[in-house]
Amino acid sequence: MHKKLFIPGPTEVRDDILQAQAKPMIGHRSKEFSALYEGIVNKIKQALNTKNYVIVFTSSGTGIMEGAIRNCVYKDVLCCVNGAFSDRWFKIAKACGKNADAITVEWGKAIKPEMIEEKLKQKKYDAVTLVHNESSTGVRAPLEEIAEVMKKYPDTFWLVDTVSSLMGDKIEIDKLGIDVCLASVQKCFALPPGLAVCTVTERALERTRTITDRGYYFDFDAMLKRYEKDRQTPTTPAVTLMYALDKQMDKILAEGMENRYKRHLEMAKYVREWAKKYFALFPEPGYESVTLTCVDNTRKITVADLNSELGKRGFQISNGYGDLKEKTFRIAHMGDLTLDEIKELIDNINDILKL
Repeated sequence: MHKKLFIPGPTEVRDDILQAQAKPMIGHRSKEFSALYEGIVNKIKQALNTKNYVIVFTSSGTGIMEGAIRNCVYKDVLCCVNGAFSDRWFKIAKACGKNADAITVEWGKAIKPEMIEEKLKQKKYDAVTLVHNESSTGVRAPLEEIAEVMKKYPDTFWLVDTVSSLMGDKIEIDKLGIDVCLASVQKCFALPPGLAVCTVTERALERTRTITDRGYYFDFDAMLKRYEKDRQTPTTPAVTLMYALDKQMDKILAEGMENRYKRHLEMAKYVREWAKKYFALFPEPGYESVTLTCVDNTRKITVADLNSELGKRGFQISNGYGDLKEKTFRIAHMGDLTLDEIKELIDNINDILKL
């Protein structure tokens, strides 16, 4: 029996999107592929209301995290760390040989704009990395407030991981001034894993061209030069996943972005209210994610047992991440899930726990 996924990725994928991958194969150097890729890029630009470059990599989001460091950082980078995935970006920066400093706060807390400004006053950095939606803790960063700080330091580029929020939580990329905004498709895009998407500003591309040791596979300039030449990619892309992404972008645009954002917020509010009634929310108040809820396990239930019982009924949620295992649990409400599906899940949890 298939377990419907309410986990922070991979998310539930609708049957018609799965079936889109079964179309006959085409060559990635064909006119057919060029038309497919160009269509995808234009649809993503439309959905995100961005004039920035859009690149689709055959990769997880982690690949573009490394790519952003290699393409936009000469030497010094400031990493905002408040969970597992923001810490990953800090580790990536160090692994790439950069001088990485970190703003580190307790898991469950948010990075505040004044913390970033304090660091930027003390030292000039090539870039700041930030995770918008820390899925290990359910914490959402205050992008709008941080953007006001970043605009005071125009020589410092802003790299933002929106892996688990893009296409589910409204992010005004161009207005905020995000230089590289990256995401994976197995989250709010509601696709199988294997592709990652990023938007890149003109100035970020200009910097890329001045960095000689930016690597090969995630070279933004190489990707965009090939796109400008013939709407193709330098290396072989996952064509079947591109089929699925193309179809899903049509469905996303048909739903309408404001409707999509509204649906995600409705699901978030429903789960938050339930969590506050029977447990507690783990994130700092006012910084709760729109796409997943991290619940503080105040009742000391055995999360693994709950998930096992849910599995028998055809549902799956996530235990806490890392050291938060059994201390918290996470319910994702992202992608193509509906409020009715969320209500069905919660009803089953209530029944199992006798709430």
